[in-house]
Amino acid sequence: MPLSFGMSFCPNDTFLFYALAHGKTRVGSLDVVMADVEELNQRVIDGSLDVSKVSVGVLPEVRDSYLLLDAGAAFGMLEAPVVVARRVMSPADVKRLAIPGFHTTAFLLYRLFFPVPQRVFAVRYDAVADVVARGDADAGILIHEGRFVYRRYGLELVADLGELWRERAGDLPVPLGCVVIRRDLAHLKGEFEQAIRESLEYARSHPDEVMPFVKRHAQEMDDLVIKKHIEAFVNKYTLDLGSEGRRAVELLLSSQDKEPHNG
Repeated sequence: MPLSFGMSFCPNDTFLFYALAHGKTRVGSLDVVMADVEELNQRVIDGSLDVSKVSVGVLPEVRDSYLLLDAGAAFGMLEAPVVVARRVMSPADVKRLAIPGFHTTAFLLYRLFFPVPQRVFAVRYDAVADVVARGDADAGILIHEGRFVYRRYGLELVADLGELWRERAGDLPVPLGCVVIRRDLAHLKGEFEQAIRESLEYARSHPDEVMPFVKRHAQEMDDLVIKKHIEAFVNKYTLDLGSEGRRAVELLLSSQDKEPHNG
């Protein structure tokens, strides 16, 4: 029986994992589950996926049953989730906040820097901008492609969570997403890391084959937006977390334990 592998619809995942998902790497055929990242987080919490992309913010909840891989991460160098609203406002004035999921790193970053509003509700990541534009939320947190195109919805920037992270972390990247494997499959950790690297090399070598798959699942179809998204989140930390990537994860999760605004 093939191992189950979870990946999201966002362009960096569909680009990076195309070959892995289509049986073109050393691990062969997989049972691929494509879902919103918050659904993937929940499935890993439930233990129903063997290997999966998840939010870094969910790691404390699954560390007893899953191991962090050194390949496949989505770390931001300059780009990170943004908080938007229909008008420029102070985060302190936000009463209703739409988020892409309670386990997402985006919501964790928000809690590190701002008070938690009176009402917080989760919607699928690609619905957040519409919810805010309709006035059903005072503000929302945008991830994936949405963070590049919010002005198309008539929205204004309230806060760039990446800028706030850099003030705290200096040159360390923003740790957003990562890949985990079940601890009982620890003997396959290195094999999967190499397979992910093979998958990335395949995507870079076969763009005419891979990009139609990426576009089919992208929420924003503009070629430039897709290109910017991939360039932003497929980088050196995707190939190997290294000591910097690991330190960024540790800093984020240790900051979570000291959240001054999460009350």
